[in-house]
Amino acid sequence: MKNNIIPVVLTAALTSVGTLFAVQHFSKNNFLSDTQQQIPVNHVLYASDKQVLSAPPIDFRNAAEGSVKAVVHIKTTINSKTVLARDPFAELFGENYMRQYRTPEQMGSGSGVVISPDGYIVTNNHVVSGADVVTVTFNDHKTAQAKVIGTDLSTDLAVLKIEEQNLPFMEFGNSDEVHLGEWVLAVGYPLSLDATVTAGIVSAKSRSIGINAQKSRSAIESFIQTDAAVNPGNSGGPLVNSTGQLIGINSAIASPTGSYAGYSYAIPANLVKKATADIIQYGAVQRGFLGIEPRDFKNASPAEIKAYKLEETEGVLVANLAPNGGAKAAGILKGDLITAVNSVPISSIPQLNEQVSRYKPGDHINISFLRSGKKMTANVELKNINGTTSVINEKANLNSMGAVLRSLSKEEQSKYDLKNGVVVSKVGSGILAKANVRDGFVITGLNGSSVSETSEVDQALHSGRLIQIEGFYPGRNGMYYYTIDGEKE
Repeated sequence: MKNNIIPVVLTAALTSVGTLFAVQHFSKNNFLSDTQQQIPVNHVLYASDKQVLSAPPIDFRNAAEGSVKAVVHIKTTINSKTVLARDPFAELFGENYMRQYRTPEQMGSGSGVVISPDGYIVTNNHVVSGADVVTVTFNDHKTAQAKVIGTDLSTDLAVLKIEEQNLPFMEFGNSDEVHLGEWVLAVGYPLSLDATVTAGIVSAKSRSIGINAQKSRSAIESFIQTDAAVNPGNSGGPLVNSTGQLIGINSAIASPTGSYAGYSYAIPANLVKKATADIIQYGAVQRGFLGIEPRDFKNASPAEIKAYKLEETEGVLVANLAPNGGAKAAGILKGDLITAVNSVPISSIPQLNEQVSRYKPGDHINISFLRSGKKMTANVELKNINGTTSVINEKANLNSMGAVLRSLSKEEQSKYDLKNGVVVSKVGSGILAKANVRDGFVITGLNGSSVSETSEVDQALHSGRLIQIEGFYPGRNGMYYYTIDGEKE
């Protein structure tokens, strides 16, 4: 029995030793060990010949601390006024009875930014429109009364002036160099709080939201869109880059409630710089016009795309031309597709308007365009809104009422379905301003009679009698009535 067991034990021992040897041998080459083998861990990074590194964190402290010193809180007052309006109860009985009303005093506020050490301040037109008194307060609570130097409805900008020297001011940056995803600051006085700084990124450029078109027939909109929190009171305040430069003026928000809901819009600094310089020098923006009716390529009809061979390209379609415009004189034709202005690529109407609005009447710009798929260029001399190259000086155009008036154009008569009327282009600081009339008001009648010439308005308001002006504001519902005690000349 013992002789039988010994061979079995020896065989088993040899087999075990052989198995152990084999396991150790093969485990070094083919098998993963839970205790010895480490799972490889690598950065998820694709690198060819260059290493990709994450951007360093941005420090806004210097930009924020410097900005708040140049940003002011603007407070406005519209004095109480007497107006004459139709009695709605009398109208129920077919009577045309007028009643005097006393409007309450109105207060408003916004923001502004000092752009020169001698006291020039830029803000939004809608912040100071119609104000009788404008006061600015600095972050250190120093207060000064400001004068409105000029406004521009097309861009919703206004320039103020205070009699101070050696003020902290903000330098203009180049808004063309602003990029999507770039960090920015919004600085201002939202909700009547003290100076407030919020941060976000640039989420879009060259955005048009239609807000300026409600006030101006030549509206310019090419907003920088950000997600920096902006609320009522921020209007007129600066959009600032990480180095503390002014790259935009906060003007509007997209919101269903009236408060911040995710998107805010700023007027590009390059546009602001041109407009403010013109207002300071001339009292009005000297804006050049191409003299075309533009249409975004994306809005072109299938027939237009086929007729003008617009497939697979970007640009702004020339849908029509003004007979006395610079584009027609330079040889541009209906159906041409504008692709660049002075070598700056153009793919939308807001981009086109922004680029052209940087130049004044009489300036020459190079327009690149496609005609039937063929690349072409033209040198265009820009004209003013009247079709000439002369300077429009609103300071010189103020009439004896301190206002700028003009008759309705034929296009406006057709648009508003009117045969006559007078537009208050700029209220100024005279009789109409005292009656709370706002820029853009269309006068359709004086004391119940129609009006078509500016001289009629001027004569009536200097008759020494109580005058009722009736009219409307484009983009608003209903008629407005103002009672003015005419002054003797």
